[in-house]
Amino acid sequence: MSPQDCSQQFGNPRTYYPKLAKVTGGVVAAIFLGYLQQQAEEAGSWIAKEVREIERETGLSAKEQEWARKQLRDRGLIEERLTASSPSMLEFGPRWEVLQEKLAVFGRLLGEESSLSGEGTPVVTAPLMEESARSWGRDRNVLPNYRFEGPWQSREQLEAFQRALLDYAIAQGWEYPSGWAFKIIDGLTKGLISPYWDEFLKGVPFGSTQQVQRDWEVEPGVPYPAFEEERVQYYIHKGEPLDAAVARSRAELRNPKIAGDLWEGFLRRCDRWADEAIKAQKLGVKVPYLPPSFTEKNAITSESVAQKLATLTSQPELPAAPSVPLTSAETDIPSLATLQTLYKSPLSRAIAQRQIAEHPEWGYTIIDGSVVDLYPF
Repeated sequence: MSPQDCSQQFGNPRTYYPKLAKVTGGVVAAIFLGYLQQQAEEAGSWIAKEVREIERETGLSAKEQEWARKQLRDRGLIEERLTASSPSMLEFGPRWEVLQEKLAVFGRLLGEESSLSGEGTPVVTAPLMEESARSWGRDRNVLPNYRFEGPWQSREQLEAFQRALLDYAIAQGWEYPSGWAFKIIDGLTKGLISPYWDEFLKGVPFGSTQQVQRDWEVEPGVPYPAFEEERVQYYIHKGEPLDAAVARSRAELRNPKIAGDLWEGFLRRCDRWADEAIKAQKLGVKVPYLPPSFTEKNAITSESVAQKLATLTSQPELPAAPSVPLTSAETDIPSLATLQTLYKSPLSRAIAQRQIAEHPEWGYTIIDGSVVDLYPF
């Protein structure tokens, strides 16, 4: 098949910049950004496109477009907004100045000895509506001994800090740990203050100096047991399973705004319970009533549960009682009415059939869909 036949059958070919993929987060993101750059030359600063239109012109599926947009948004390379004319259309605003900064910062780290727009390399031309956009295609010199400029004293210290950030993000279960670590380091290179760097220098765990103890907590991140138990009981009374009730109550108490409102209501209920208890004491009640959430309970841990299960499984087996054959007087024979009732119900019909088949000595059988007595006299 000749190139002309391919063009007639498949349309015009599309290309991307392999080196740009390292900055944007992948080949799909590079293709998406390159397509926006081509459209921006005609449309201006904001490009309005539908997903189907982009898929038709680039070949990227809707899922691939969503992934590419997320990569570009996380890196601050594009902005998005909905259009008032059509709910299925999005407007994209590429931030060419941010891309230019990232190209300059990562040029040396990506193994480039010259700028990305060097001789023999395709030069991406930005739209001509802003000075920052026009500067994207310019050559940028990279220092031979370039390194991140920040508060660290050596490259080894920077690598140790980066590794600590990655380990912390992985332990927290965050998505894209490397992207989060880059944001922290990139902010430090721009002169921003980061508590993570201060904690790294002090040798304390990340996040330990950033925790704030709220009014409803006995320590940062740990609510009062009675307060938490009250929320758990609330969801249990609404029909939630115990594990779901615990998860929902703890999710609420991790939100400062929601937990603050719930704490205020909890204090009011506690005040009312205290007034009622004081009145009961004055009337002679020795032990006034308090809700179950105020009852002190031992903490449930994996060790305590394992000990209880081990106690159950290690109990000595009791000797089996001698079997005593049942006499005919001790054997209960169901009445005809009982079997007829069981047979009429679809849920218990199979049980009645099995019982009649296993005990012919009862004198019952099934004839024409009903239970009858073979020996009525």
